[in-house]
Amino acid sequence: MNSIVTFPNRIPVKEFEERRFKVYTDRQLDKIEAIQNLPEDTLFEMKVVASVLPFRVNEYVINELINWDQVPNDPIYQLVFPQKAMLKEEHYERVAQLHREGADKKEIQTIAKEVRDELNPHPAGQMEMNMPELDGEVLDGVQHKYRETVLFFPSQGQTCHSYCTFCFRWAQFVGDKDLKMASTDAGKLHGYLAEHPEVTDLLVTGGDPMIMKTKNLVQYLEPLLDPEYDHIQTIRIGTKALTFWPYRFVTDKDADELIELFAKLVDAGKHVAIMAHYNHWQEITTDIAEEAIRRIRATGAEIRAQGPLIKHVNDDTDAWARLWKKEVQLGIIPYYMFVERDTGAKNYFEVPLAEAFNIYREAIKKVSGLARTARGPSMSAGPGKVEIQGITEVQGEKVFVLRFLQGRNPDWVQRPFFAKYSETATWLHELEPAFGEEKFFFEDEYEAMKKGNG
Repeated sequence: MNSIVTFPNRIPVKEFEERRFKVYTDRQLDKIEAIQNLPEDTLFEMKVVASVLPFRVNEYVINELINWDQVPNDPIYQLVFPQKAMLKEEHYERVAQLHREGADKKEIQTIAKEVRDELNPHPAGQMEMNMPELDGEVLDGVQHKYRETVLFFPSQGQTCHSYCTFCFRWAQFVGDKDLKMASTDAGKLHGYLAEHPEVTDLLVTGGDPMIMKTKNLVQYLEPLLDPEYDHIQTIRIGTKALTFWPYRFVTDKDADELIELFAKLVDAGKHVAIMAHYNHWQEITTDIAEEAIRRIRATGAEIRAQGPLIKHVNDDTDAWARLWKKEVQLGIIPYYMFVERDTGAKNYFEVPLAEAFNIYREAIKKVSGLARTARGPSMSAGPGKVEIQGITEVQGEKVFVLRFLQGRNPDWVQRPFFAKYSETATWLHELEPAFGEEKFFFEDEYEAMKKGNG
């Protein structure tokens, strides 16, 4: 077992045995004992869907987080195991027929790629509009959509301990280089940040950066302690590891070094925010998950929780209220309830915006003010993060009240606007302006931005 990092005036850590990380992909479906008693049709459907959408799950998730007595309705099972309806019927049948005929892997992958290309693999213009340049060269693995925040995709962090079936970055994990965003060039990242003093926040994302060895994370983050990066006030790290592999922060061989890195950044004056991706309260029911949270918070880093509202997993008021209450109890800040993005298996997971708002509102009513920091439902759309503030009636017309929480133009932020009420709309582009307006106020400027004129 590795050594233990302690901090002054902190309760000593509870001891946990180091655990071996064992993962299964689509090639090892037949090796997962827990699913072998499922119907043969179900196993075949898993195989078909997993040849199109990425599949990866580890033993901790299988043995500790899924209630197998509740399968197929268990939320964590839905979160990690493929379901037939995640593909449209015509897509499913195209791929299933090849499996029935015993087609070779290359032929299956050819058709699978055609299906993926129809699933909007990179939503919100992330491959067209968010790519910054340094010295006239486009920076791979870097995105700069909002003025204050730069996203960085380190190549060593472009996988996860397990994959979420609904993941909007699923295209990172299917082995197609044309769909991947990643960089190994720390120097170019630092060069870009040095030239952009308006940037205050660096978000290290993926995949999952916590899949990386700590030594790799160090090369990206420690240089930011130099005076030329004083404008970088906040370092955010997006991760699902607190759910899928909390041992990363407790007993992994370089867990102590990781905790020390967080403490070093905090002690140097950086605000370190772990952007934890939580979807259901079942994810925070193990002792090791609570210990990982405690260790991170002991460094002075904070944990903010975010995740989308997704059908079959958490489209339930009580589930959200219970999750937020548990997060507050553990010292986590509820941050965002997102709307499922218009990509991948959206048809299986999407919830109409009207229903999403009602779930959010009813859940918020059940928690104290400390949990009401959760904003949403929020759509991370092309123009920016658009929040549904309410459903009301104005001048006899039922409408959605919307606002930008973040926008490509900062002047859009907090400016209310209205859309016609819809029972079926699930994304911004499906909404129509209210009160007879032809366009939303931001549309012309956004179109100009897409053409490179804004």
